[in-house]
Amino acid sequence: MYQDFFYLFAFLLLGTVISLLTNGLLLKYSRNLGIRNKNDITVRWSNESKPSLGGVSLFTAFFFGIVVFSILFDQENNFQNKQFVGLISAATLAFVMGLSDDAFNTKPILKLLVQIGCGLILYYTGTSIHLSGNEIFDFSLSILWVVGIMNSLNMLDNMDGITGVTTLFILIACFISSFILSDFQLTIWTLTLLVQIGALIGFLRYNIHPSKLFMGDSGSQFLGLFAAFFAMHDLWNIGVNTRLNVFTGGIVVLIAFTPAIVDTLTVVINRLKKGQSPMVGGKDHTTHHLVYKGFNDKQVWYIFTAIGFFAALFTLVSIYFVKKGNPWIPLALSSYFLLVFIFLYRNTLKHKK
Repeated sequence: MYQDFFYLFAFLLLGTVISLLTNGLLLKYSRNLGIRNKNDITVRWSNESKPSLGGVSLFTAFFFGIVVFSILFDQENNFQNKQFVGLISAATLAFVMGLSDDAFNTKPILKLLVQIGCGLILYYTGTSIHLSGNEIFDFSLSILWVVGIMNSLNMLDNMDGITGVTTLFILIACFISSFILSDFQLTIWTLTLLVQIGALIGFLRYNIHPSKLFMGDSGSQFLGLFAAFFAMHDLWNIGVNTRLNVFTGGIVVLIAFTPAIVDTLTVVINRLKKGQSPMVGGKDHTTHHLVYKGFNDKQVWYIFTAIGFFAALFTLVSIYFVKKGNPWIPLALSSYFLLVFIFLYRNTLKHKK
């Protein structure tokens, strides 16, 4: 038992330290790397030029976590685990694509194709959503989920610390879910999640307003893929795995991803109403409208931190009751998503910009 807690703390600390060191070194020696569209203030909220290299620290922590885990637990032959190999392959592809976008501003169609490719990798290595029992439907939903979350977290990365703290609470919910469902056993999944949770804590040290660096597409694309994978692995299929209603997992996911889904849904609805493309950037996100209402950037971060915290808390309560065989508590708690949506969406209607 004590050894397990040591490993849990060690992997959390590993991610945090690697992230702090990597970001510190990047800021010291690479202040001009990852900066593009310096004068593009139409889309970017901040009009300051800062390195968009935060994703490098997140991926570096992920890589070192894999190395350390493989050394300590080599007997499990990790690289014969298809799902694990799929995660590594898709996460690497997402990171490289995001990094190239930070450097060269790649075309949207290329980004979409890479995102679909990431979804295909996960699906064919055994990670998918099992909702209907119909292979074509579940395949389509799985790909759509991966592409949707990669874009959602990328869109949410519009103000200091927002995507970082939102993803942090999503991964905390996934970690505790994985720990509960594995009967509190250390697995490759729980420790990989802990490393990334630690990496996000280290990254937020530099990204909370006033930030010293941005996450960049390398970070948002990597985190989007990472969060999409663990949602499928630990949340989406919880109803199937516990032999409850198959839709239970979807309800749990809706609660866990409340901040990201609400923001994306709000932006899509408002832009479609105006006849605009949902894929074009702009200063019309829920975060921006909170500033128009009178909150400053730091207060907006506090608001999203609170929303993310309660989303994670209600997710964990839902998982506990699902484990006990009660699917009705998650259904009741899904009202949290509705309340957050009403609050943030109504605010965008009151403060048009």
